[in-house]
Amino acid sequence: MSRPVPDKAEIALEYPDKFYVGTFEHSSRFEAHLDGSGVALVLHHPGPADERKSVHLHINFGLLAGILHELATSVAALPKDDIAHREQLADALDALRRALRNT
Repeated sequence: MSRPVPDKAEIALEYPDKFYVGTFEHSSRFEAHLDGSGVALVLHHPGPADERKSVHLHINFGLLAGILHELATSVAALPKDDIAHREQLADALDALRRALRNT
């Protein structure tokens, strides 16, 4: 089931001969779920063919764990007075931790 994008995502893909960039905001939707080997994430912006876009990303569990550890080491870059974003992240991580323990 897809949900509305609650904030914003910017995607950039860089190849030697091509560069793609896209933004997904409130009019876009996302799906995220765990499968047998990692996390599947889909960002989708509906609309006419010339505006429609989607990104499909799969990150294996080991890489996801590495990303989370790296984020933990860089949390100091988030301003201390940015309480709203800190709480959003902490709440989401608490929910993931509870889900991992209860299944």
